Amino acid sequence: MTNPGILLDLGLREYGEALELQRRLVDLRARKIIPDTLILVEHPHVFTVGKGIQGDVPEQVMSVPVVRIERGGQWTYHGPGQLVGYPILDLNARNREVRGFVQRIEETLIRALNQFAIPGELHESQIGVWVKTKKIASIGAAIRNWVSFHGFALNVNTDLSYFQMITPCGFPGSTMTSMEAQLRRQVDFVSVKNEVQRRFEQVFELELTTSTPEVLEGSVTQAM
Repeated sequence: MTNPGILLDLGLREYGEALELQRRLVDLRARKIIPDTLILVEHPHVFTVGKGIQGDVPEQVMSVPVVRIERGGQWTYHGPGQLVGYPILDLNARNREVRGFVQRIEETLIRALNQFAIPGELHESQIGVWVKTKKIASIGAAIRNWVSFHGFALNVNTDLSYFQMITPCGFPGSTMTSMEAQLRRQVDFVSVKNEVQRRFEQVFELELTTSTPEVLEGSVTQAM
């Protein structure tokens, strides 16, 4: 049985704008005003730092802005050519299984990668999706009032040199790979996005209807 949900495809959007949108939607989902929602987006170059890093962090690294956020994990990079997904899901309806939620994201990405002849794998002790010894997708979730936000980043045609500026998820930058690096060619980004959406719907048993933040939040305002 599938449940209705919303897809917000933001295209290329500043990280801070997407973060504020997530926070608003988490509140609306916790109050059951909106259904489960998946945000898909690309970001301009940005480094983010999760709760796994203590103490002060610089405001920028090599002219790239740094944002401290409430997800788990350490440093990571977002940039053009990387598909980022933010699932805003009610985990109360999923038995509050946080690990199960993460595993479903991993399964979504592995299924999508398989369609491009890339054998995504799980790491025995690390969250995310790997291709042998290389990490192709990172996952960093946060939960508020049993609603998920933050999410996953799949390296499609990502410029991997930016990972060399940090220690992504505690690993050397050279650990990271991309679909482009694995296939040795540029990958059609829209095709990857569509496949990830399709697999997300299958794994999470949702039927997503495309909308925009303006329409979604506008309909909420009119209903209140």
